[in-house]
Amino acid sequence: MNRTADTANLAGLVQIALGTAVPVTGIQRLRGGSKKGVYRVRLGGPPTSVTVYSWAQEENFWPRATDAPDPGDPFAAATGLHRLLAATRALESAGVRAPRVLWSDDSHQHYPADVAVIEDVPGGSLEALLQYHPARADEALHDLARSLTRLHARTADRYGPLGHLNNYGTSGEQMVLERALGDLDEGASRDERLGAARSRIRERLHDLHARVQPRQRYTLIHGELGPDHVLVDAAGQTVLIDVEGLMFFDVEWEHVFLELRFHDRYAALAADGLDADRLRLYRLAMRLSLVAGPLRLLDGDFPDREFMHQIAEHNLQVALALIEEPV
Repeated sequence: MNRTADTANLAGLVQIALGTAVPVTGIQRLRGGSKKGVYRVRLGGPPTSVTVYSWAQEENFWPRATDAPDPGDPFAAATGLHRLLAATRALESAGVRAPRVLWSDDSHQHYPADVAVIEDVPGGSLEALLQYHPARADEALHDLARSLTRLHARTADRYGPLGHLNNYGTSGEQMVLERALGDLDEGASRDERLGAARSRIRERLHDLHARVQPRQRYTLIHGELGPDHVLVDAAGQTVLIDVEGLMFFDVEWEHVFLELRFHDRYAALAADGLDADRLRLYRLAMRLSLVAGPLRLLDGDFPDREFMHQIAEHNLQVALALIEEPV
């Protein structure tokens, strides 16, 4: 199946967005993007480049759901033009930088899918800085910590994606438990090691859930904030990308993901006052999600298959280790 956009069409979109016949000198499909196509379009300038997002169905590598997704489910597929626009507005209001949306279109008159042309932020990712430029990475981590403080200062009395805050009466921790049990069953059907440990993991999930106390306020979080989802501009300022998953939820969910992705550099992003019981439940739930999700993705034709196998295997090993820890 063809998973790439027609470059001539992308060039035309950029010229419509910029309102000028600026020459296109190159188009590169960027790595990642399992739910949408992401392209860097180089120009005769200025600007010298922009990024194009395409939400064409053929560029979504996830198996198509049989039922319509619940728009209030914070863990439903976090993708789509309208979620990008809502998240960008919310981040700007919170004083957190994301790439500027230069132009967007959902009419399909110019392109057979929802599309957006956004600012291309030069400077590379925080992931690359952590590997190759530790001194610059330290400065960027401190800037990211300040951005997280501003982001997490925004709260609501319900959880859910922007514009669809939950009215179900189900607590955030109950939704995480139910989702984790589903991920456990799905993962166990694909990996016999998880199947052998299923009863013990179910018991641990219920035990951890029972320790969590009710909560009335939820925090605005990114949801999948790894160093690959942070760009660093020429001035050293951090810029959040892949922001469609922005939602109100437990801040502990954000910090479990930060722990997982930043490893020994997480200390620069740590926060006081987190709920230890929620952290324990969410650590195990997130590892189960990162087993079931990659295995599900491999049911399709996702190209970087070895990478997905590695993610599933690593998180399976961590999940099995977590149930051995004393509570």
